[in-house]
Amino acid sequence: MADPGEKLPEEVLALIFGHLPLRDRAAASRVCKAWATAATSSAVWHDTSISCSSELEGMLPPYLFACLDQVHNLRLEYEPSRKSSRRAATELLTVLAKRTPGLRGLRLECCGEKPLFDAGRDILDAVHVVCGAARDLRHLDLRRLPFTLDDALVMQAARGCPELRSLFLDNHALVDSVRPSSVLKLLEACPHLCALGLHLASLSRAVLEALAAPNRSPFALLSLRCSCPEDARASPLPDEAWAALSCRHPRLEVELELEPALPDEVVMRVLQPAVPVAALRLNLCGDSVGPVRFAAHHYAATLRVLEVRASSSIELHAALEELAARCAGLREIHCFCVVRPSVLDAFRAHCPRLRSYTLKLRREPHPWQPTLVR
Repeated sequence: MADPGEKLPEEVLALIFGHLPLRDRAAASRVCKAWATAATSSAVWHDTSISCSSELEGMLPPYLFACLDQVHNLRLEYEPSRKSSRRAATELLTVLAKRTPGLRGLRLECCGEKPLFDAGRDILDAVHVVCGAARDLRHLDLRRLPFTLDDALVMQAARGCPELRSLFLDNHALVDSVRPSSVLKLLEACPHLCALGLHLASLSRAVLEALAAPNRSPFALLSLRCSCPEDARASPLPDEAWAALSCRHPRLEVELELEPALPDEVVMRVLQPAVPVAALRLNLCGDSVGPVRFAAHHYAATLRVLEVRASSSIELHAALEELAARCAGLREIHCFCVVRPSVLDAFRAHCPRLRSYTLKLRREPHPWQPTLVR
């Protein structure tokens, strides 16, 4: 029987193996010498996703560790409620920190519920170690970690990762412990940073002014989450500071996610006219009609994505129709309540770039799936 590796060139095998789960990659590497060479090539491991829920059990050594030097961008998922999953994730990050010459991107994700009062010190300590060793790290995404992120982590990233291009700290933690002073030091230490995700309480006028500095590299994305008590108590950011930032970076996009913790008066304080909002996600306990109308009047030129989680009402329907008429560049609209047919007709008629929408005319079982426009 002919060697299966002789039928396909190595680059084709590498392309195929790059889409396989880790267990299947390990199995493929044992088929023959040609497959083993292809399965351990840099093309297979350059962008790697690893789940510590089951994939890593029993296979940490030697196959995976032998390929860590090839990993440039890693997405690591684990289950915080399972000790074996946490242990595997922590071990992998610790080993990765010792072999990080090529690591450029790290994204961590939790799946499932975290134990009560779990601060995630084991995982966060491992992230500290990686940040201290990965001098060429470009992208760090911690949005899917449910733990409180603090100044110490930001300062470790500032000291250890001067080449950072993106850092996302806007997670779903109940407390925000990142102060604006730490963000200022991060911006000073990482001059090429062009995408930043924060809780609103971590932002200040001084941070906006630092981003608008004449010698600052082009800044592309600011993602803000407003979801915890610190965000509700944050000092207002003046509209003129936003205007200066938009003038300095005309292609800047701001993503705003407003959660139920915000009272109505804080919501309207956050929604400044000069903010170049590209994505607005409203998940409020109070009034959603006012913010939708505000977006229609002030974000018509920039708004690309709108999500609304609210109770259905005639006022909300009218506000959505007005927004559809004004925001011709909208690409996505997702409204998680039943709407009248005229709302759907308005977005179809006035938004020629619409690519995806969730606009249900009758109740359906959850989760609601969006409609894709072809």
